[in-house]
Amino acid sequence: MEWIVPFAVVLVLVLLPLVVASGRRSNVDQQARRLAVVERKLDLIMAHLGIREPEPEAPGAVLQELLAGRKIQAIKIYREATGVGLREAKDAVELLARQRGLG
Repeated sequence: MEWIVPFAVVLVLVLLPLVVASGRRSNVDQQARRLAVVERKLDLIMAHLGIREPEPEAPGAVLQELLAGRKIQAIKIYREATGVGLREAKDAVELLARQRGLG
């Protein structure tokens, strides 16, 4: 019976942070869902109005890397300069290469 009080204290000290963390995670998940809904609505409005998101300008270093045959390095530079994801950067660099006839 003497072990019940220390066990209860340890149990509370272990479970309390888990409960607090799950509450924070739930809040973040809720915010992410709300943001996704707002982005979807904005995309629908832009499509309805015929507005296209402008492509970010490729820095000159991207073209230099493409001319040197270093496509992966060009993608890295594009990502750093524009802040887009890997897929978007790859697509943009490949489009730039096709527009310039660089294969």
